[in-house]
Amino acid sequence: MGSSGQMAGSDQVHGAKSLKNVAAADLVAVRGQLGRAPRGVAAVAHRCPCGRPDVVRTEPRLPDGTPFPTTYYVTCPRLSGAISTLETSGMMRDMTQRLGSDPELANAYLAAHEDYLRRRAELGDAAEIDGISAGGMPTRVKCLHVLIGHCLAVGPGVNRLGDEALEALGDWWTAGTCVPGGDT
Repeated sequence: MGSSGQMAGSDQVHGAKSLKNVAAADLVAVRGQLGRAPRGVAAVAHRCPCGRPDVVRTEPRLPDGTPFPTTYYVTCPRLSGAISTLETSGMMRDMTQRLGSDPELANAYLAAHEDYLRRRAELGDAAEIDGISAGGMPTRVKCLHVLIGHCLAVGPGVNRLGDEALEALGDWWTAGTCVPGGDT
């Protein structure tokens, strides 16, 4: 998979709200990565090898009430930039074409979509986004950030296209810290 990052512990869920507290230091790191306050963070879903969050698990409804379908949100600017570069290569178009001609891949992508929805439902409901995952799943690929975030958060083998995109990134984390002014 290329990254030696580790997944954070699983959320404790009670009813529609996550009870897991996200460490203040993680929220500070994410704020530094995003350049703004993070919203609706339920957990750190994955950490890069430097130990900082690179993917957060986000509530399906933000604190202001806005429905938010992106459960696995990439926060690391280095990772996000590498993914954006990959998106400009035509990979999403090629993946979407393969979905139309490879029934086995299409079935695997549908299963990834269902996994995404199931994991989001663990955090609560937002009726406005019922049945909608993110990134174009299950019929097209429109955002590699979502696929790679899902892949990093849940591990290999769940989202085959996310696995492929992650592999294509290479060692994106080797240039040092992604938090401005942070140490490497």
